[in-house]
Amino acid sequence: MHLVFRLAGPRLRLFSTADDLVGTTIGEPVVGGARSSYYIKETGLPVLTVGAQLRPGAALALFGVSAAELAGAHTPLSMLWGANGDSALNQLADAGRAGAGGGPMAQLAALDALLCARLPQLRGLHPQVAQALGEFTLGLRIETLVERSDYSHRAFNALFKEAVGLSPKRYARLLRFQAMLARLNAPPGLDRGPAPALIDLALAAGYSDQAHMQREFREFSGVTPTQYRLLAPASSNHLPVAGGRPQPGKENF
Repeated sequence: MHLVFRLAGPRLRLFSTADDLVGTTIGEPVVGGARSSYYIKETGLPVLTVGAQLRPGAALALFGVSAAELAGAHTPLSMLWGANGDSALNQLADAGRAGAGGGPMAQLAALDALLCARLPQLRGLHPQVAQALGEFTLGLRIETLVERSDYSHRAFNALFKEAVGLSPKRYARLLRFQAMLARLNAPPGLDRGPAPALIDLALAAGYSDQAHMQREFREFSGVTPTQYRLLAPASSNHLPVAGGRPQPGKENF
C-alpha cells in the first residue's frame, strides 16, 4: 500500500485494461491499496511526487479504515481525510520552495511530520498478525500460523485482512510471486552462462511445478514469465505496455 502526493506534472491517469483508450484521471493525492493484480498507468511526461510505502497496520492508524476497504483500488485522499488532504498537498508544495530553504529532503521531512501527527498515541499491529508477518518468511503453512495464534481460522483471517488488506493465503501467494520476480530479474552471474530454466526458478520460489507458476504469474502480472524475461525491466514491478503489447508508453503492476 502506498500514499502519493503528485506535486507537479500531469495528473495520474489509470487504465482498466491495455485496450482502454480513455482511462480514469485522478488529480489529487491518492492511496494505492494492497493488491494482487496488476494495474496500468500513463507515463512519459516528467512528474514530481513525494510519498510513502505503508506497512501493514498503517491504514487504520492513518486513515481510520481497514486495509481491506482500500485493497485493489486507488482511493483519492479527500475521501479519507476530507479537506485535510488538500491542506497536506499545499504544505508539501510549500516545503519544497527553494526560497524557504526547501527541497526534496524538506518535503520528505514535512511528509513524515504530517503522517506522525495523524498517528494515534497508542495503536499498533495485533500481536498475532505481527508474529504471522514475521513467520511468513520461514515458509510456515497458514494452518500452522492460525494454530499458533489461538484464534479460529475465520477470526485470524479477519484480523490479518484488516491490517494487511489481503487474506493470509493471498499474501503468501504474493510473497512467492515476488520471490519469483527477484529470481527472474537477477543480474547474470560472472560466468555469463545461460539463464536458469523456468522450472528451476519456479521450484526455488516454492511452486509445485512450472504450470502452477505460469498460471499465477499471468494472474498477478498480466504477462507470461517468458514475456517478462524478454522485457528485462529495470524495476521488478514495472513493465512497459501499450495496446496489449509490450511497448513504451504505459507501465503496469
